[in-house]
Amino acid sequence: MEVLLANPRGFCAGVERAIDIVERALQQYGAPIYVRHEIVHNKFVVDDLRRKGAVFVEELDEIPAGATVIFSAHGVSQAVRSDAESRGLKVFDATCPLVTKVHVEVSKMLRDGYEIVMIGHRGHPEAEGTMGQANSGMHLVETVEDVAKLQTRDAAKLSYVTQTTLSVDDARVIVAALKARFPQIHGPKKDDICYATQNRQDAVKFMTPRCDVVIVVGSPNSSNSNRLREVAENMGAKAYMVDTAADLRPEWVAGKRRVGVTAGASAPEVLVDELVARLKSLGAASVQPLEGITERVVFTLPRELARRR
Repeated sequence: MEVLLANPRGFCAGVERAIDIVERALQQYGAPIYVRHEIVHNKFVVDDLRRKGAVFVEELDEIPAGATVIFSAHGVSQAVRSDAESRGLKVFDATCPLVTKVHVEVSKMLRDGYEIVMIGHRGHPEAEGTMGQANSGMHLVETVEDVAKLQTRDAAKLSYVTQTTLSVDDARVIVAALKARFPQIHGPKKDDICYATQNRQDAVKFMTPRCDVVIVVGSPNSSNSNRLREVAENMGAKAYMVDTAADLRPEWVAGKRRVGVTAGASAPEVLVDELVARLKSLGAASVQPLEGITERVVFTLPRELARRR
């Protein structure tokens, strides 16, 4: 058995920044540091930060007045920001800058009088945060069928944005459906799907034809990890997602000649290393990292946390 490693894989700049914000806040202010929602969607990362003193909550009313709270990488609504201010909470915003870019787009579109269609997954915190940039005038669509049922005030004043972690191919189909039904619809100047999501999906497309099976390292609630599995499946491969190496079933790889491995943008490389070790114990004789794009994106930290530790 040979293992092929997709490149790039694993942590992106937005995830690294979000985790760094929590760790630096813990070092500078001490535990507990409250985090609204999982900082990123990965169980290993969240459990590690919890051991260090982070307290994860879903609602701000779980946080004592005057405490420190960090908003997760997925972003929050304007209502959450207002609530945090009214409660006197000290806020550090770990929203990925590429999600913030979408929020800025939404604000501008609303100021210009547009209704906005958000292409995203209902219930996902990023979609909820982006929809929450407006009190009204936004519609969420997940499928082409949703586009067909869409009711708008003025088709000439319609625009769209997308969740940053969607499947590039799925988003393209929905955008095409929107443009077919609303020929005058406006889109963002630059694609909202983030560079890391795009790069990891492209890497899976490059790797999958060379593999008998693809294993994605990622937690079940990670949107971008689920999309990687779907990309491989859509190319006709058997594809599975594992939170850790312990989740790998031997029968998935039994008798396989080549096993492809990748990881979602919220999954640390240590989990990939553990999966590769498990595959070696199941008969993998070699590991081949594939060529791919080198990512050099770095996002700045909040000024108060950026000073030398």
